[in-house]
Amino acid sequence: MKRAPLTQRGAERLRAELERLKGVERPRVIHAIAEARAHGDLKENAEYHAARDQQGFIEGRIKELEAALSYAEVIDISRLGAGSRIVFGATVELEDETSGDRVTYQIVGDLEADIKQGLIAVSSPFARALIGKSEGDSFEFRAPNGVKNYEIVGVRYA
Repeated sequence: MKRAPLTQRGAERLRAELERLKGVERPRVIHAIAEARAHGDLKENAEYHAARDQQGFIEGRIKELEAALSYAEVIDISRLGAGSRIVFGATVELEDETSGDRVTYQIVGDLEADIKQGLIAVSSPFARALIGKSEGDSFEFRAPNGVKNYEIVGVRYA
């Protein structure tokens, strides 16, 4: 299996979620199941079935996180030394050449991507368009809603 890249911060977030699921959520659901069982007939016990469904979700997520972390390659982006060239882990500030709007994204592993937080997956078409470019470069990106032209205003690794 191919090793998936992760930033240190992303790996820490996944480990924290795993610990929360194992240490807080799993015991809470086990307690809820035991409490629902105490109410008697399980066939028509909605609380029991809801708790069992939640337990299935939690156990599935725990397995998913454990597998992801075991196959992850944690990369310390502060040691990459790529300068102003964009590689995995770079935080990139872009300016839309048409509207003048500025956006900032960090290129991260697929497991930690979250566009709402400005974290884009290294395998995404947008990240692939950025990789290899340098500060000051302009590039064209074909988005579903049309062609966008961006200028790379800043590149940092932190």
